[in-house]
Amino acid sequence: MQNDQSKHAGTPKAGVKADVKDAREARLKQALRENLKRRKSQARGRSDEAAASSETADASLDDADGEEPGR
Repeated sequence: MQNDQSKHAGTPKAGVKADVKDAREARLKQALRENLKRRKSQARGRSDEAAASSETADASLDDADGEEPGR
């Protein structure tokens, strides 16, 4: 008696399963890369906004005529 795995190892089904698995892994790798790019871009955008908002906030707090802002 032979091992069941050796009987099925050469069947086309085994090759198809490997192709499907490889394709799935490739899609997952691509999705992870795109997600990482998007997250990095968002982080850069947040840090740019924080720097810009703190610069304008400092400028508006220092009023040259001594009056409170908004009055």
